[in-house]
Amino acid sequence: QVQLVESGGGLVQTGGSLRLSCAASGSSFSSYVMAWCRQAPGKDRRFVAGISRNGDTTFLADSVKGRFTISRDNAKNTVYLQMDSLNPEDTGVYFCAAENKLGYVPVACDEYGYWGQGTQVTVSS
Repeated sequence: QVQLVESGGGLVQTGGSLRLSCAASGSSFSSYVMAWCRQAPGKDRRFVAGISRNGDTTFLADSVKGRFTISRDNAKNTVYLQMDSLNPEDTGVYFCAAENKLGYVPVACDEYGYWGQGTQVTVSS
């Protein structure tokens, strides 16, 4: 079983950048597909980005394509989300998610079985 801890959230102005990190422990990190999902105030949790076990395949939600990048470092047991050109619609709690029982990278948050506690991202206008 894997434990996930997110960091890197904060308050940023429109057009700014943040880099989120998710540190994993407790199990073989490279056996997990990883993802970031976010939950805006009053809304359901939504898929933002996903990455395959070795990092060679990534998926991004249409709303963040061209602005966000997901990557992972299996030697450091860490997955990252680089967020550029942020806008107020990106505000929310960002959760790191993991799953090791699937042969693909889900683009739906509810297919992931392991979750971090989340980190708040607030983009001011």
